[in-house]
Amino acid sequence: MIRVVLADDQELVRSAFAMLVRSAPDMDVVGEAADGDEAVALVRSTRADVVVMDIRMPGTDGITATGTIAADEDLSGVRVLILTTFESDHNVVAALRAGASGFLVKDTKPAQLLAAIRTVAAGEALLSPGATQALIERVLRQPDPAGPAPGALAALTKREREVLTLIGRGLSNGELAERMVISPLTAKTYVSRLLTKLDARDRAQLVIAAYESGLVRASAGSTQAPGRHSGAGDRDDGGTGKGSE
Repeated sequence: MIRVVLADDQELVRSAFAMLVRSAPDMDVVGEAADGDEAVALVRSTRADVVVMDIRMPGTDGITATGTIAADEDLSGVRVLILTTFESDHNVVAALRAGASGFLVKDTKPAQLLAAIRTVAAGEALLSPGATQALIERVLRQPDPAGPAPGALAALTKREREVLTLIGRGLSNGELAERMVISPLTAKTYVSRLLTKLDARDRAQLVIAAYESGLVRASAGSTQAPGRHSGAGDRDDGGTGKGSE
């Protein structure tokens, strides 16, 4: 059962989302918050799995609350799904940088919201729901002064940089495996190693790292995709990640 906290300053919105979430057989709403501080307190007391967080709330906003949750080691398993009214809201990227696992606009269809909760609860990033991919690309043209350390990529192998580039372009583990001609288990191993080496909370932060390091640029669709590697070691390493790099 996925335990969900809903954080939005509009009671009507919270009620509508609560009815929707409770209609799913694999989810339950364990708390509702009207501001960021209340959301953080509820997460700590209920041990929620996912917080559906509005950005703009009185008092402590959703970005600050997301950062508080992400910085608390005791809440390392909690995922934040940001809901915003406007696709042009540049605060979305600030929330992702703070530790959110993804975002949706509030006019998302009910089934898509439930699917999004399941996605982030499973540890995946939700960064390209329709046209919102363009938002990420546009806003991430502006480097974050607190982004990856200059030498962060130096610790990565050539193969790991290729994986990070593809993650930045939105590929799933299955798509990584297909593109790179490796097993899904090997793809998952590469992602895990990147999370460790870059000290990233989840896949969303890997996407941001890919942009801010320059591996992926705002016009990603026009950049040349990394070439396939066909070394037998990568295809047959059984998920150890010790193939040709």
